[in-house]
Amino acid sequence: MENFVFHNPTKLIFGRGTIPKIGEEIKSAGISKVLMLYGGGSIKKNGVYDQVVESLKKNGIEWVEVSGVKPNPVLSKVQEAVEVCRKEKVQAVLGVGGGSVIDSAKAVAAGVLYEGDIWDAFAGKYKIEKALPIFAILTISATGTEMNGNAVVTNEKTQEKWAISAKCLYPRVSIIDPTVQFSLPKEQTVYGAVDAIAHTLEYYFDGSDSDIQNQISESIIRSIMKSTEVLLDNPQDYKARANFAWCATIALNGLTAAGRKGGDWSCHKIEHSLSALYDIAHGAGLAIVFPAWMRYVYKQKPQQFERFAKHVFSIDGAGEEAILKGIEAFKAWLRKVGAPVSLRDVNIPAQDIDRIVENVMKQGPSFGVLKRLGREDVKQILLIASQ
Repeated sequence: MENFVFHNPTKLIFGRGTIPKIGEEIKSAGISKVLMLYGGGSIKKNGVYDQVVESLKKNGIEWVEVSGVKPNPVLSKVQEAVEVCRKEKVQAVLGVGGGSVIDSAKAVAAGVLYEGDIWDAFAGKYKIEKALPIFAILTISATGTEMNGNAVVTNEKTQEKWAISAKCLYPRVSIIDPTVQFSLPKEQTVYGAVDAIAHTLEYYFDGSDSDIQNQISESIIRSIMKSTEVLLDNPQDYKARANFAWCATIALNGLTAAGRKGGDWSCHKIEHSLSALYDIAHGAGLAIVFPAWMRYVYKQKPQQFERFAKHVFSIDGAGEEAILKGIEAFKAWLRKVGAPVSLRDVNIPAQDIDRIVENVMKQGPSFGVLKRLGREDVKQILLIASQ
């Protein structure tokens, strides 16, 4: 096990009827005016907006609003919200929505205190060391952004989907009421499951050796799979919904990372180009890329892939045969719950692979931890994903 420091500063409030606590939490932080950032308006249909507004009013919190954050959040909306924050002199940012909204809230919170274009931080030209306080109400469990300091945004002009990470981007308080996710479309539940599983696997397959971390990761994956199948039959099963939500949070709040090498993240880097170029759901892209990456790199540490097959999918046997059965079992489960498993499934032609590779390689000449990937490696993975 690697040396590590585990410190997560986010206060998480979880459970039924918890959204009305947001006003009190903001007030107790000495904040009197916030930007409320949200997406396409679903929070006004499911009652979340009304609960937030009532809580803010009750606690004497002023607010201004920016809406219209897309599922694949874009830089222009972040820039718009930054200008609103400056004009209105808000003291904090409140993201109400899924991962795209909360990621955007983080970029906005950092952008307000930076004189230049916040894209400089995504491009590695500016190190984020200060941001407005961030508060979050999560309505879609998937990314884990409610309890970490990461954010991903797409620069629509350059078609670059890149990430930032900073300690000051951890939300001060995040609230998760699983009941507001009862009305989610099935595909959002499925893509949320894939995203959370992928976060777990990025650490699981980074070449580390830690039995307890392996067992934590395997239990998260199995639990997400079980909960997802229940929710596809009954979206309002609270036990499954709450279990799913908590799994998605701890998949990327630092717990699964402790004692590991920092995660591999190759699949996320490749997928970011798919969703930047084709605007597909992040979870859909990960479902396509991850099994292909596994097929390409498993020989780097076959014992871990054999363990995955045995402990997650109960595959008997050993060696390469068991490994390949495990990868196919994962792919079959993804297909079973309705996720795409090839580029063809989302209408991306194999002729586009060179274009995708070019976009991926904007992030650097190579990346990855378990296996360092260069241009030709990325191409081969995408060719596997096109089958």
